[in-house]
Amino acid sequence: MKSLLIRLTLGLSEQDITPDELPIINNYLTKKYITHKKNIYKFHSKYRAGTLGLVQKGTAYLNVIGENIKDLFIADGDIGTAKEGDLIIAQRLLGKRGTPSAKIVEIVGRAVSYSVAYIIEKENKKSLVDLKTEYPSGVELAQKELDLYDLGDVFKIDNQNNTIMQKLGNISDPKVDELIVLAQFNKHDEFEPEVLEIAKSFKSVDASKYPKRVDLRDLPFCTIDPVTAKDYDDAIYYDFENTTLYVAIADVSEYVTPFGALDNEAIYRSFSIYLPHRSIPMLPRQLSETLCSLQAHVDRLAYVFEIKLDIDSLEVIKSKVYEAIIHSDRRFNYEEIDDFFDGKLKSKNDKELEIFGYLTKLRTLTDRLKEKRLKVGYDFRSTELEMKIDDNSNLISTTQAKETPSHSLIEDCMLLANKEAAKQFERGIFRIHEEPSQTKIQNLYQELAGIGMNIDIKNSIKETITDIQSQARDMDLESEVDTLIIRAQMQARYAPLNSGHFGLGFEQYTHFTSPIRRYSDLIVHRLLKAINNNDTIEGSYVLRNIEALSMTISEKEREASSIEVDFMHRKFARWANEHIGEIFKARISATDPEVKADLTDKIQGARLNITSTGDAILFEDINVKIDKVDIPKARIYAQIIRES
Repeated sequence: MKSLLIRLTLGLSEQDITPDELPIINNYLTKKYITHKKNIYKFHSKYRAGTLGLVQKGTAYLNVIGENIKDLFIADGDIGTAKEGDLIIAQRLLGKRGTPSAKIVEIVGRAVSYSVAYIIEKENKKSLVDLKTEYPSGVELAQKELDLYDLGDVFKIDNQNNTIMQKLGNISDPKVDELIVLAQFNKHDEFEPEVLEIAKSFKSVDASKYPKRVDLRDLPFCTIDPVTAKDYDDAIYYDFENTTLYVAIADVSEYVTPFGALDNEAIYRSFSIYLPHRSIPMLPRQLSETLCSLQAHVDRLAYVFEIKLDIDSLEVIKSKVYEAIIHSDRRFNYEEIDDFFDGKLKSKNDKELEIFGYLTKLRTLTDRLKEKRLKVGYDFRSTELEMKIDDNSNLISTTQAKETPSHSLIEDCMLLANKEAAKQFERGIFRIHEEPSQTKIQNLYQELAGIGMNIDIKNSIKETITDIQSQARDMDLESEVDTLIIRAQMQARYAPLNSGHFGLGFEQYTHFTSPIRRYSDLIVHRLLKAINNNDTIEGSYVLRNIEALSMTISEKEREASSIEVDFMHRKFARWANEHIGEIFKARISATDPEVKADLTDKIQGARLNITSTGDAILFEDINVKIDKVDIPKARIYAQIIRES
């Protein structure tokens, strides 16, 4: 619904309206919320859509979506039954002096469309309460109905009409955790039969059917991915004699075309979700893990950036992107390539010998590219946690992922292709990252000064942070300090116009290299193809709703991240529940507004809420005893154990 409201704010072409949206459009026309002129639907100047914020004493502000204007004040008596965060349509009150104001005319969506509730016992009666807050869920159930369920039974709730959609299981079962985190954002693994039929309808790649594509099957491409990967977005080949890098990306846009059930599902998901034990793909597995995936020893359709570099300056001399057919000769995992770089892996045949030959030279090049990049961009050492769980969905172990030479090689190849893609258009989908606000930077400096750092303000934020990172290295706090620096920054997002990428230090940047798992990249492919083919119709379609699409995809990205993080918190909580009363090593990770610590023991990364603080010092290494665990809220409580 939010996407539709944004598009109506900016102007929605009638040819872009889906069948599901048409009744809503007609309803709004009848109510005169919107106008229809020259095939464009748009909000009437009297009306605005947005989310309700800062509800206090019967007044509130409407945070208008889709355009950059001041919030509208909503006075006491004009709110009705709306709650903070609700999606609403409001009528502007024109002609009034003072703050721009409005009154609510319709609530079109709740702040949280879906939630999870469970059965508890309260005052000797069963009650259905929200999983996170333990407030009543809003679903009206008679006591007789409640008594049919067991304590701890978990349900997915539709907050639009306050009804139970699905029973998920019981809170005592670790397997319910996955269902909980997905239900909160209405995510699902299964695809509709119509979508699966489309995915199954495509034939294997027959090169003779694509005479206009550039045939690169003789080039020894390879893929380098995690050992568990099943979807291979990218393959590389480096022609070192001509200093030309080929970055081949799965040509998803050949199969997922605009409109229709397959594209609608891809837009709805927007991202693949990666849990420790499995993935929930953006595209059906027939595409994501088979036909689109750049598997070894089979012909595959690819969209290829051919990038010629000046070996001395490391500048791009020229680049071009085109549709091609490739035939990857080898699928490597990161560990294999690292073993090769360490001299532990030898080639088994002539083809591997050729691949290892160009990878050696490519590593030298990407090492230099990274060195150059970090002179303007940032190198953050925050660690990524990898979690292993068993068949019963219980936590077994955790490890800290480390960046290795193979990761760096692939990363800088992909960064190069993404940069080149961003140069091809002025309006589209850019990946932007704005500079941090001065308020956040000052708070960061104060926090770091509290742990004994000498904050020397340099001529630029880059120089100052580089000096901070140097001090953190000397204090053996690289990862912890980098995490604080990252928290102080703005969140990267998608936008139709370029404003640069602060963290990477790039003037222009987009996402081009992962269309199997990110819808943003698929849109960039469609746009580049339209530009290269002088296809104004396709280009117009891509760009018509680009503002709304950028906002929607950014929101979907945050949802996917929340799901992945929340799932891990739930696994940590269940593990901690089995270790109540035991003592572990931890490190203080926050002191304001609450004291928190992260486990640094055999199980790493679990976030602890410290109940007895004393004189807690940021980044102090401590011993903690787990006191209690709230499984529904996935919160672990512990106290610091001081030596007497």
